[in-house]
Amino acid sequence: MELQIDDSVLVRDYIAGNEKALETLINRHNQRITSFIYSKVLDRDVTEDIFQDTFIKVIKTLKKGSYSEEGKFLPWVMRISHNLIIDHFRKNKRMPMFEGSDDFNIFSVIGDDKLNAEKQLIKDQIDSDLRSLIEELPDDQKEVLLMRIYKDMSFKEISENTGVSINTALGRMRYALINMRKIINKHNIVLTN
Repeated sequence: MELQIDDSVLVRDYIAGNEKALETLINRHNQRITSFIYSKVLDRDVTEDIFQDTFIKVIKTLKKGSYSEEGKFLPWVMRISHNLIIDHFRKNKRMPMFEGSDDFNIFSVIGDDKLNAEKQLIKDQIDSDLRSLIEELPDDQKEVLLMRIYKDMSFKEISENTGVSINTALGRMRYALINMRKIINKHNIVLTN
């Protein structure tokens, strides 16, 4: 089993001139830092830029000798990338402005509003189940439901497109929903995440 050299030793080796030590540090923490940055900016190119800028700052700080070793290399690098993320949002004027409290936390603002992988899988499954349910509806109900829900058409537009009265379109929508509920109950389908 290969012993893993402490970050602090690699930092010391790099400062002493061993370029390989920095490469080891970057490779060791690449995934974690990249994931962290991506979770905030949600853009591969921007993530790559911020990652590179982070290590440019790391190198400059180490070369200047202003890094104080406390065995906390990764948290230090994460703080640098965190600050660069803030700079990115400020520069692109996408940073929400807040007044007041001194205990401001960037992550309460940026937040990960995209679905994580697990939630995306659940959403995809629900979408798939819903499509299957819709397929079980009679054609006239299915047509109205698809126009209303997926094409966001008004009942007036649905009426004009299908050649039926608005009341008939409303009735078909109502029956489509009633029938879907019956199918859901009959098969004990759960459509929530």
